[in-house]
Amino acid sequence: MQRDAMQFGFHHVALIVGDYSVSKAFYCDVLGLEILAENYREDRGSWKLDLALACGGQLELFSFPNPPARASRPEACGLRHLAFRVSDLDDAVAALKSRLVRFEPIRIDEYTGRRFTFFQDPDGLPLELYEVPNI
Repeated sequence: MQRDAMQFGFHHVALIVGDYSVSKAFYCDVLGLEILAENYREDRGSWKLDLALACGGQLELFSFPNPPARASRPEACGLRHLAFRVSDLDDAVAALKSRLVRFEPIRIDEYTGRRFTFFQDPDGLPLELYEVPNI
């Protein structure tokens, strides 16, 4: 049976952050993401920040008054982690360590043989750097 092929491409990931100014500083000043748009939604008491990713996708940061806590165990249902591809893992880790980001030890993906490591955003969201040479 032939299926109609739908063409999906990555557009964005949306995160609700605990402290908007802290998260904005982390994603912009520490990770170096470019601001595409920033809007305050007065009716919701909420900020929405659109950030550009090198792949053409976007990261959206939202703030809400008193957001409920989310399960954060690694095997909890839902978003497990957000991975960013980098061409040189050692350079990326060194640059972020100079901005006081702490990392887990670098590991090797047992299926692809590629190197990766994890760190956290200000809300404890697991973030990954995954090395894809020649990107």
